[in-house]
Amino acid sequence: MIPILFAMPGNEAFTLHLDRAISCEVGQMEMRRFPDGETYVRLRSPVYGRDVVFVCTLDRPDEKLISLYLAVRTARELGARRVGLVAPYLSYMRQDARFKEGEGITSAHIAAFLSDFLDWLVTVDPHLHRHHRLNEIYSIPTKVVHAAPAIGDWIAEHVDNPVIIGPDAESEQWAAKAAESVRCPYVVLEKTRKGDHEVEVTEVAESWGTGGWKGGTPVLVDDITSTGQTMIAATRRLKQAGLPPPVCISVHPVFAGSAFEDLHAEGVADIVSCNTIHHSTNRIDVAEAIAVAAVELMAILPING
Repeated sequence: MIPILFAMPGNEAFTLHLDRAISCEVGQMEMRRFPDGETYVRLRSPVYGRDVVFVCTLDRPDEKLISLYLAVRTARELGARRVGLVAPYLSYMRQDARFKEGEGITSAHIAAFLSDFLDWLVTVDPHLHRHHRLNEIYSIPTKVVHAAPAIGDWIAEHVDNPVIIGPDAESEQWAAKAAESVRCPYVVLEKTRKGDHEVEVTEVAESWGTGGWKGGTPVLVDDITSTGQTMIAATRRLKQAGLPPPVCISVHPVFAGSAFEDLHAEGVADIVSCNTIHHSTNRIDVAEAIAVAAVELMAILPING
């Protein structure tokens, strides 16, 4: 029996992208709030004996995790064979260490929570820093889809003479892979974070001049754009160096608060993102790669999860 996909609220468009790439059924689900704020869940499509896939990108996660939990538990109660999660954006990965006394390592806490009620998980480029692989904190099978090839394809088609820039050391993995895909040069800046809304990046003029990239189009590539301050600081450095306005590309367009408007106000050439989180900047589709990963994972899992 073919798998059945359920779109959590707000994930309907992405689920239709997946439906075109996987031989499956898109299930019908009712989810709403009771007047007191509790969540009502009803799976209108039968799930007994079937592989069930919930699609739920986990930006603004505190609004979504309990609803997801109730939906998955309902599917299990109704006899689903296995239940997996496609989470194009996987949150709670930032706090991967105890930076101050009294803090918790919340990436591990959320991993334990999700592992407790799911059979598998597919996501796109989670923010792996001190954790090098998801299986260090997740006890269920996982697959990570890399957005760099799709980003590289988009750059090759839409940007003339690109030079890819990673705004900080953590972004190098995406900048390097995208540059390899496009076969263009890249440079990585250094960032100093002074707070949630204040960062500084290194001068770029010297690297640009010695790299022989005069006339190139700067392309800033980063995994998560949350407050936008990293992209903004890098854009300002490019301006100070007399370079053209950059094209800004984000794997995960979180855009908290006024981040999108703030970045746009810096006079960038363009703002583009992958469709891991629904946003007007979505122009890079990663649904097909996610579909392939999900099918591969379901094929190797035992029936009992």
